[in-house]
Amino acid sequence: MLFIILISIIMLQRGAELALARRNEKWMKGMGALEFGQRHYRWIVAVHASFFVCYLLEVIIFKKNLSPFWPILLTLFFLTQTVRIWALHSLGRYWNTKIIVLPGAEVVRRGPYRFIKHPNYAIVAAEFLVIPLMFQAYITAAVFTLLNIAVLSVRIPAEEKALKELTEYEETFLRLRSCLNRDIKKV
Repeated sequence: MLFIILISIIMLQRGAELALARRNEKWMKGMGALEFGQRHYRWIVAVHASFFVCYLLEVIIFKKNLSPFWPILLTLFFLTQTVRIWALHSLGRYWNTKIIVLPGAEVVRRGPYRFIKHPNYAIVAAEFLVIPLMFQAYITAAVFTLLNIAVLSVRIPAEEKALKELTEYEETFLRLRSCLNRDIKKV
């Protein structure tokens, strides 16, 4: 029962995120934003969609049970969701599942983006481990961690390139890095 509740919550959340992404895409393109990485985007969608299918199949077919470490994993899951919401909220209307960049837009440096360039990708990587491990779906955890590494090895460079071409992305993160270094030295 907990498995069905968990998977239902995650799928509802992803559906809401896709609706938000479509709304943000429409607004951004209306403001003159450009889209990049269309060729690899379908692979990202395929990995994410097949993750849920494989997870369901592994748990149901192999009759996987709740992990003995489920309280820790559930806590980690809620932590990832908190950081996910923080990242999405920090980007506001600029958040999307696609690479859509508004030329000359101010680069977001708040929320988790103060500490890491791509917090949402780090969250997804954590989810591809935490979610399957909660029900001992080890095959799903291993396979989709590797698939995620493969798609992100294409996605992140494409996103960085687009941001560097159309915004002050590189300069912003150089300033941010020097500010963080200065703050660390004070401690």
